[in-house]
Amino acid sequence: MTEDLSGLIETTLSSETVFEGRVFDTIVKRVRLSDGRESSREVILHNGGACILPVDDDLNCYMVRQFRSPFEKVLLEVPAGKLEKGEDPKDCAVRELREETGFVASEVISLGKMICSPGYDSEVIGLYLARGLSFVGEKPDEGEILRCEKIPLKELVLMCDRGEIEDSKTQLCIYKSIRRLGIGGL
Repeated sequence: MTEDLSGLIETTLSSETVFEGRVFDTIVKRVRLSDGRESSREVILHNGGACILPVDDDLNCYMVRQFRSPFEKVLLEVPAGKLEKGEDPKDCAVRELREETGFVASEVISLGKMICSPGYDSEVIGLYLARGLSFVGEKPDEGEILRCEKIPLKELVLMCDRGEIEDSKTQLCIYKSIRRLGIGGL
């Protein structure tokens, strides 16, 4: 059965770019609501990103700690990065895995994607699981300072549950990886 969603659709009347940046652009849209009224929407246009959870044969994961300016603190995250225009998310995830952890993987498994903040941001992040890890040496981007840490997957789940991992892409990647690996009881 298909539900009729036509009463929820907005029509864009105009769009103005108010900021063009290196990472994202911002537009303001004038829209007509389904009931005929007009409103405005502020939208961040972002190329998207990808993240990857590297899990070794002993179920240890390789995570990164990095200072995040919007929150003025260091966060624990899965390796991740921004997509270049036209870049495949899997290629981005593989690149970030090597740059941030020094690992390459013989198997990269898609865990789907997530829409970050659909109310105002077009960013979509591809989620991946890396298996069959081999260390080849890290190559961080210029201006990127981070620390890679080996943490058991079981501990990461507990850290998520205790609120110690605050980043949404990291939480989702951990939980989806557990399901994909068929690990029960965590």
